[in-house]
Amino acid sequence: MSVAVETFGFFMAAVGLLMLGVTLPNSYWRVSTVHGNVITTNTIFENLWYSCATDSLGVHNCWEFPSMLALSGYIQACRALMITAILLGFLGLFLGMLGLRCTNIGTLVLSRKAKLAATAGALYILAGCCGMVAITWYASNITRDFFDPLYPGTKYELGPALYLGWSASLLTILGGVCLCSSCCCAAEEDHATNTRLPYKASTVQSTGPAAHVRPAATSYEDDISLGKYGKHAYV
Repeated sequence: MSVAVETFGFFMAAVGLLMLGVTLPNSYWRVSTVHGNVITTNTIFENLWYSCATDSLGVHNCWEFPSMLALSGYIQACRALMITAILLGFLGLFLGMLGLRCTNIGTLVLSRKAKLAATAGALYILAGCCGMVAITWYASNITRDFFDPLYPGTKYELGPALYLGWSASLLTILGGVCLCSSCCCAAEEDHATNTRLPYKASTVQSTGPAAHVRPAATSYEDDISLGKYGKHAYV
């Protein structure tokens, strides 16, 4: 059962990592709102790297942020957290492939494979937490500006990329938890197997007086003795 949980957790975390990789370059992290606008001529959508605007004819133009130092601090932090999440996820993917018990890569013993799988699970959990913090932080700034009546700039709503990122982070964390829990179960099973004593038949020989008693002669041996010496043979 632990092998199935381990494999399921690995593939769940791998899917979450793939979704995180799709979330990072997605253009729709936030979309300008039409709430309170009578006439809307264009729509603005942004992510961590650039901003785009599209008009009513469907023509859109994108431009990158001109200066990294001129950006808000939370955008720079979200960039760093998302990149860290993907790097940790790829490292966990590599260690997980080596540590799965259903794979046979190299000549690793079961205890070492369990440690590698547990390390991969911990890396997946860290990657999911980094992605979750980055996306939640970005979303909290959007909602704060949206509900601020004194905010003078353009107000935005949550884009579909944020929901994709939340799902990806959750899958990555759950996959890491499955890997860690299955490895703990595997360690307990391995310990129980090593402590089980095999049955061995007793080979102790008796050393008492009864061990030196000569067994009684059989009828066949008696017949041979009688035929050799005769009934009335004397010594």
